[in-house]
Amino acid sequence: MNSPQVLEKRKIYFYTKTKDIFQRLSILSVSARYDNSCSSSGGRRETHPYGLGNSHLSGICHSWSSDGRCISLLKILMTNYCMNNCKYCINRLINDVPRAILSPKEIADLTIEFYRRNYIEGLFLSSGVYRNPDYTMELMLKAIKILRFKYYFNGYIHLKLIPGASAELVKEAFSLADRVSSNLELPTEESLKRLAPDKTFFELYKPLKIVREIYNERKLKAPASTQIIVGATADTDKTIIKLANNLYRDKIVRRVYYSAYIPVNRDSDLPAIVEPPFLREHRLYQADWLLRFYGFSLDEIFEEDENLPLKIDPKLAWALRHLEFFPVEITRADYYELVRVPGIGPTSAKKIIKTRKYCELSDITLKKLGISLKRAKYFITIRGKPVVKISQSQAKALQERNLLLFSESKC
Repeated sequence: MNSPQVLEKRKIYFYTKTKDIFQRLSILSVSARYDNSCSSSGGRRETHPYGLGNSHLSGICHSWSSDGRCISLLKILMTNYCMNNCKYCINRLINDVPRAILSPKEIADLTIEFYRRNYIEGLFLSSGVYRNPDYTMELMLKAIKILRFKYYFNGYIHLKLIPGASAELVKEAFSLADRVSSNLELPTEESLKRLAPDKTFFELYKPLKIVREIYNERKLKAPASTQIIVGATADTDKTIIKLANNLYRDKIVRRVYYSAYIPVNRDSDLPAIVEPPFLREHRLYQADWLLRFYGFSLDEIFEEDENLPLKIDPKLAWALRHLEFFPVEITRADYYELVRVPGIGPTSAKKIIKTRKYCELSDITLKKLGISLKRAKYFITIRGKPVVKISQSQAKALQERNLLLFSESKC
C-alpha cells in the first residue's frame, strides 16, 4: 500500500516538460471517462466580440443542443492524483496507477489548439483532490481565467466543483463557467461512510446549495447537475429516485445522472459483479423522466416494489398494474392521460392534441404523425372503438411472451 507521503513524492510531472504532454493527456482523459454529468447548457452569455467560439445554446460531450447540433468537448481531469480513498474509484489514493497533472496554462493551450483544429467545441474540466480542495479549485479556475481573459474563449465550459472548496471559489467558478456540477456519488450517508470514508453527504451537497442560492438571487432555473453511482451499494431504486425527486423539488439541480457501477477495484465492501448494471441505470433514467415530464408520483412508480422491474420499463409496468385506467379515449384525453399510455410520450401527446383540432383521428392518422401503435394499441380507443382489446390475463401473457418488446421500449 502506498502512503500519502510516498504518493506525494512520486513523479507527477507538474509544470514540467519531462513527460510528453499528450501522454499525460491520454492518462487524464481516460481517468475522466467515468463522469457522466454532462448536458446541454441551454444558456446565453455575453461573449467577447473578437473572441473564439460561442456558448450560445450549445452543449457538451456529444450532447444535443437546442438547435439540433451534436456538441463535442475536451473532457479531462486536471490531475488523477487524489487525496481521497473512495473504494469504487480507479484514482483512489492507494491505487498504483499512472498519475499525471496538467498545469492551468497547458489545459488552456490544449483547449485552444483543439478548438482551432475543430476537434472540440468546449471543455469539461474535473479533477482529483490535489493537496486540498481550495488549492485544486484555484488551479482549475486559473485555467479557466486564461481561456476567458487571455484567449477570449467564448466556447462552452463545464467545470466540476470540488467538494470542500470555499464558497468564494464556488461563486467564482459559477461566474466563469457555463455549467457547474458536483457529484453526490452515493444516495445515503451510510453508503458514503462505507465506500467513501473521506466524504460526507453535507460536504458533497454544499456546492450545489451554494450555486442554488446564487440562482435564487438572480431568479434563474437550477443550473447544476449531479451524478449518483448505481449498484455499488445495496440502496434501492426508490432510495435513489427519492433523492433525485427531492433535488428537483427543491430546485437544487437541473439534472441527475445515473452511472452504473463499474468494478475497477477489488475490495470486500464492493459488490462482486462481472457486468455493470447498465439496464438498471436505463430504468432509473426512465423513472426519472416519469417524475419530471409525465406527471407520475414516486409512490405510483414504486407502489409494489422498491426496485424497478428490469424486463419492462416503469411506465408499462404501471399500465399493466392499472388496466382499470385504460383504455384511454384518444380523441378526448388530456395531455396527462395521453402520456400515461405506453408508447405515447410528451411529443406524441402534443401532436395528438394539436391534430385532433383540425381532423378526425384514426390509426392511419396516428401512423402519419409518427406515433407507434406497437404498444399504444393495447391501451387506447379511437371514437369508442378499441384498437386491440386486452384483459388482465392477456396482459400477463403478453408480458411473459414479451410481445410488446418490453426490454427495448421507451417510456
